Amino acid sequence: MRRRTLLTGIAGGLVGAGATPALAHGGGHTRRVLHVRPGGSVQAAVDAVTGPGWTIVVHPGTYREVVNIQANKGELTLRGASRDPRAVVVVFARANGTPRPEGGTYGTAGSATFTSAAPGLTVRDLTLANDWLRADHPDYTGTQAVAAYVTGDRSHFENVRFLAHQDTLFADTTALDAFDRQYYRHCYIEGDVDFVFGRARAVFDSCHFRTLRREVSFTPKGMVFAPATARANPYGFLALRGRITSGAEDAAYKLARPWVPSYETTAWPSLVVRDTWIGPGIDAVAPYTNMRETYPWQTMRFREYANSGPGAVIPVPENRPQLTAAEAGAHTRRTYLGNWRPYGRP
Repeated sequence: MRRRTLLTGIAGGLVGAGATPALAHGGGHTRRVLHVRPGGSVQAAVDAVTGPGWTIVVHPGTYREVVNIQANKGELTLRGASRDPRAVVVVFARANGTPRPEGGTYGTAGSATFTSAAPGLTVRDLTLANDWLRADHPDYTGTQAVAAYVTGDRSHFENVRFLAHQDTLFADTTALDAFDRQYYRHCYIEGDVDFVFGRARAVFDSCHFRTLRREVSFTPKGMVFAPATARANPYGFLALRGRITSGAEDAAYKLARPWVPSYETTAWPSLVVRDTWIGPGIDAVAPYTNMRETYPWQTMRFREYANSGPGAVIPVPENRPQLTAAEAGAHTRRTYLGNWRPYGRP
């Protein structure tokens, strides 16, 4: 019950998904601002957006609901009213194996608390969480429970916390042949199994990744990254200037494993971790593992550069492929994001 205790202790006032929002338009047409306050619904505010360029300000509280931002809500900004991301929490409890009312189950993507396919999305200063717990459902085999499922080009997350266990952040693309770009800056992402995964071209700039304690007897207890990059995409996940910490014992986690989905067996997962402090929770001797033996990690685009910390030492060089200085020059925010430069903004 650790997750639920954490979330309900942050901010009072649980809000039902069907509640009527407290919405206030800013003065003048050009502002196009909607406010959501405790007792209101974030989804209702999203539904009220009528075109590009709107801002939704969410005031401190805990909003227990599912939020879905559709592709026609482009250039939307969703932000917490406080600069403290713990003050605004959007949370729901649903897993891959949760039954749907109409039959079947939700699946991994359908389990997400927050979903967006909108291009040009900006999310700031809040928490997105899925507090579904395996311990409450020992009969479930589909235990993936996503906090955020993000597609859409130019998706920007700043000072956002992503909380879940398995498959916390699904950083994906709108289509198999799309190279959607995502940028995460000063974000906190925690989980256990494959908790940052997907097909997106995503940059994680100065982010904090934390592996959770798991009361299981096996190791590894999980993996931080599971990219599923398309073979035609030159860039997958880039994590730079961040840190990786753990609530578990030393060497309990792997840094990554490749995900080659059954619906796209030509995927060629790509991950670069550079200039990052890696704590002792990551297995330094063998930081990578396979998801399926058919797709060994050694054949994937996994590289590191200039990392530090006890989880970054290189006792077995063949287990930790490194970029040269020249190669590192091709793995930067600018090369991954191209003409979109969200990092240039205040």
